Amino acid sequence: MRPVFTWNLAARSLELGKRTLVMGVVNVTPDSFSDGGQFLETDAAVCHALKLLDEGAELVDIGGESTRPKTRAGQNHAEVSVEEELKRILPVIQGLKQKRPSALISVDTYKANVAAAAIKAGAEIVNDVSGFQWDPGMQRTVAGLGCGAILVHTRGRPAEWASLAPVADPVMLVKRELRAAAEAAVRAGIRRDRLVLDPGFGFGKRYEENYPLLRRFDELHELRFPLLAGVSRKSFIGRALARNGKEPAPAERLFGNLGAEMAVALKGAHLIRTHDVHATSQALKLVDLAAG
Repeated sequence: MRPVFTWNLAARSLELGKRTLVMGVVNVTPDSFSDGGQFLETDAAVCHALKLLDEGAELVDIGGESTRPKTRAGQNHAEVSVEEELKRILPVIQGLKQKRPSALISVDTYKANVAAAAIKAGAEIVNDVSGFQWDPGMQRTVAGLGCGAILVHTRGRPAEWASLAPVADPVMLVKRELRAAAEAAVRAGIRRDRLVLDPGFGFGKRYEENYPLLRRFDELHELRFPLLAGVSRKSFIGRALARNGKEPAPAERLFGNLGAEMAVALKGAHLIRTHDVHATSQALKLVDLAAG
């Protein structure tokens, strides 16, 4: 039995733990690893968000910058400017709220200025893949906004991920560093009941370091926060599904995604972040019944 929490947002709250909630992914980017360019136009992104909500997502996560590592060795991750990121996401947030005022929106950003503008436009949650590390103003901004927040564990910047040293016990590392990050956020003024923690599958983890996180996901309940898992279409799933040395493309990893998502759901994930909302929502109905 997973713990039950009330996740307090700016103007409403969500009960987490009675069943597994689904967060749909809306990438308003030209270069995301899975669906880059498909929803770069505002109308297409809004329509996709509405489709995800209709398919069973309780909330949608809208992002305007990919964290996909650059391929050239030594090249730093090419950051999208604040202005460009806002140009991409604000019309989508506003358009979605116009068409579906009740829509619950998370903004996927590590920039404080983007977070503030997105919340003002109608988002209610800040999903920071850097765990409040890459922008020193993010903690203070989120505390002042009084919104919900997702704190994601990551190691280093995307351009560094391929060269990071291996970790003997990735679960122990994630628990230790997520606990420290959550405590720092609370000290900065972010209320505990506004935080959800995400172990950051694929973020600064080698392929083989993600599988222990799947297997021992339930150990993260020791942190005493609600847990989100974002495994959808990640490279470690492609590696596990490889045949004759060839990995399936991200969009062809549905069954592997479902396997990983159901594994973490049975281990007590409160929220699943996914590209494949329809399939995930249906599978979770059975998992929630089985888990009681």
